[in-house]
Amino acid sequence: MNVSLYHAAAGLTAADRWQEVIGENMAGSSIPGFKRQDLSFSAIQAGMMQPGAQAGSRPQPFAIPKAGVTTNYTPGELRFSGAKTDVALEGGGFFAVQLPDGNTGYTRDGEFKVSVAGQLVTKQGFPVLGSNGPIQLDPRNPNAISISAKGEIAQGIDVKGSLKIVSFDDPQKLTQAGGGMYLATHPEIHRSDEPNAVVRQGYVESSNTTPLAEMANMMSAMRTFETNQRMIQLHDERLNRAISELGSTS
Repeated sequence: MNVSLYHAAAGLTAADRWQEVIGENMAGSSIPGFKRQDLSFSAIQAGMMQPGAQAGSRPQPFAIPKAGVTTNYTPGELRFSGAKTDVALEGGGFFAVQLPDGNTGYTRDGEFKVSVAGQLVTKQGFPVLGSNGPIQLDPRNPNAISISAKGEIAQGIDVKGSLKIVSFDDPQKLTQAGGGMYLATHPEIHRSDEPNAVVRQGYVESSNTTPLAEMANMMSAMRTFETNQRMIQLHDERLNRAISELGSTS
């Protein structure tokens, strides 16, 4: 068994997955509140090598690299926008929004707007949830919208609701739904209100990655891929040479 060949093949698979993750990060780098994915490598036991020629030797286990993907929830930089309906979170937690299928989505993207019907909605048009359901504003009220540090929304002196901010015991169990949106579909995930989050009106949280950083990672991933590809070529050439020489009648 050629263990080195298995190592190189597993390295190719991991490097290929790494490039996919980098592509997804680059696509989301312009989305407010987007959280990048990080790739980590671990070793898994893949089989047993044949025992050596010496007496009493036993088969030895061998491991190959395995790539694992986790979401990095480090907060992004807060960017001032000045828009009254833009909000950003300082600390943990997610804004809750109502999806078209009736499920609840969770996002750090606080680039909200007011719909024609007066609802506070996301860029995609999903209603933003408050403590008592979707937040309904009065489109005929000329007073400016104000949002307190605790997420309370008012038009003038009229309080319209409070943003629902949710935290999770293990955010790694959230399912990505695209566009910086997450779903809490894992049966073992537990959610609760986030009491420590501070809401900043007029700010938007930037993505926690940049195209420049991902381009640097892409170069590293390509070098890793090329190195493992070259290793496979070397093993292939070695095997061809061994077969040719051992099979030669001369």
